[in-house]
Amino acid sequence: MSTGQGGIPESIIESVLQQNDIVDTVSRFVHLTKQGKYMKGLCPFHSEKTPSFTVTPEKQIFYCYGCGTGGNAIKFRMEIEGLSFPEAVKTMAEESHISMGDWQGRESAHVNPETERLLKAYELTAKLYHFLLKNTEHGKAAMDYLRSRGFNDKLIDHFQIGYAPNRWDTVVQFLEKRNFPLEEMEKGGLLSQRNEGQGYVDRFRDRVMFPINGRSGKPIAFAGRILGDGQPKYLNSPETRLFNKSRVLYNLHHAKNAIRKQRQAILFEGYGDVISAWDQDIQNGIAAMGTALTENQALMLKGMCDEVIICYDGDRAGQAAALKNFPILEEAGLQVKVALIPEGLDPDDFIRKHGGERFRNQIIDGAVTTTKFKLINLKKNHILLEGGGQIAYSKEAVKLIAPLPSPTEREVYLRELAAEVDVSFETLKQECNEEREAMKNNKQFGDNNSKRWNNGRQQNRQVPTPNLLPAYHAAERKLLAWMLQDDEAAQYVNEHLGEAFNLDDHAAIAAYLYAYYAQGKPPDTSRFMSSLHDDRLEKTVSSISMMDGPGEWSVQVLDDCIREVLKYPRKKEYDLKKEEMIAAERAGDSVRAAQIAIEMIALERQ
Repeated sequence: MSTGQGGIPESIIESVLQQNDIVDTVSRFVHLTKQGKYMKGLCPFHSEKTPSFTVTPEKQIFYCYGCGTGGNAIKFRMEIEGLSFPEAVKTMAEESHISMGDWQGRESAHVNPETERLLKAYELTAKLYHFLLKNTEHGKAAMDYLRSRGFNDKLIDHFQIGYAPNRWDTVVQFLEKRNFPLEEMEKGGLLSQRNEGQGYVDRFRDRVMFPINGRSGKPIAFAGRILGDGQPKYLNSPETRLFNKSRVLYNLHHAKNAIRKQRQAILFEGYGDVISAWDQDIQNGIAAMGTALTENQALMLKGMCDEVIICYDGDRAGQAAALKNFPILEEAGLQVKVALIPEGLDPDDFIRKHGGERFRNQIIDGAVTTTKFKLINLKKNHILLEGGGQIAYSKEAVKLIAPLPSPTEREVYLRELAAEVDVSFETLKQECNEEREAMKNNKQFGDNNSKRWNNGRQQNRQVPTPNLLPAYHAAERKLLAWMLQDDEAAQYVNEHLGEAFNLDDHAAIAAYLYAYYAQGKPPDTSRFMSSLHDDRLEKTVSSISMMDGPGEWSVQVLDDCIREVLKYPRKKEYDLKKEEMIAAERAGDSVRAAQIAIEMIALERQ
């Protein structure tokens, strides 16, 4: 059985590409409009006003003329959700109900050795911390703390919670005995350099340890909560080759199946909230690395669900964090609701005080829309018993309601507002319409500077024409374009040019194409791209495939291009000879200058 990237059977990769149409895949994140045989939208990977992100349904690929990102449906999911190739294939296969057979997401045999060592070190260190918590006197205070939080053995084992003892060298000695390079372990976030002198010390000391797992379920970082009153209260691992906090969500490896099934995620503020909710059979809970959510995390969730409920602490700081985060989720195309926790409590407190059933029925099921949440917070800033307070509140409330696209939603909120203040519904509606008219006049369409995706109207502008390429470069791109479309063209180029392309990337793509066709595979750009093992080559293939068709090929046009390609190195050599001749003449070496001139004439004839 032949395998492709990541050691995945090619049959699985091909099935995934067949079941995941590029337009359907991209449309979940980008608003596309049809332009001839292409679909266009604003690029989700960089800010732009002019749509330069292009999808070709015929070839099942995408390409952005602005930032150069391109590939097939698998590549898009990798980029948009921060997945590795095996993770993306596995995710898409599960969504499409494609059997993975014996392959269960093993990474490529060519994984960086340092990455492998670091993954192993995190796995062993997590087990060490867990053992110290459960089986030693060192961990007794930490265990007492966890028991006071209502964490039983089943939860502690499931989330592999541990304890880092109040010593400087527990992990240092543990890793050194197992021959892990300590310098690598420091770069990987498990150790710290000594403040004075040489050597290393444990990064985490006297903390309850929560492993942070990647999408594969392996530990890639830690969050440590201090037991005493020291600062910081929570200490996270630094960013490393394994851990990018903007692309990781706590508990996602456990919660992803429930999130996909329910099409809903619950975003908590703390690890304890997630764990307490899990104990009450609420299995779609996740947490960001701190309160600040990132665009990458929002896009990861968009790939799995339609709705996110923000369930933060009931205090002012928690509610302010919710206000800051839900625009990011909405711009990702997710429906957002906000759970209303009584002030002074966090979700964990509420569950322990009132139980999981009431938490589910009152807090989760009672979550309100973001507009309602804003209005509730806005009302707290005004004294509605005073006329001035009512006027100020109603004016600010109308500004919140006016941007809503649904007339029904606007009417519902305006009627609620009319009941709260001494102003008629008709008056409020008129103010709302005036506000919408003013917004319409000021709005600039087709600008995604503030967001990484496009869900609005686009202006019909032309993509800037790329700089004119040198003749040999253009000829090589034409040859590769024909080779991608036709195996006979590829065979002819192989016989008459081989890998003698001037650009290294072009030579590599040609070599991959020759090997691809040698296996009896048909022309298929999307499928071919899955055989590449280089991000830059994938982008180059996408760019070449998006060229306005070079037309039908013939032996004559192939020969013309091949001639241009072969001519370039001779021209380079000719130019170098010319420089040498000029240098010889300046040095007064007329004999050497004459010899070079004869060599130049021979090159000209060639």
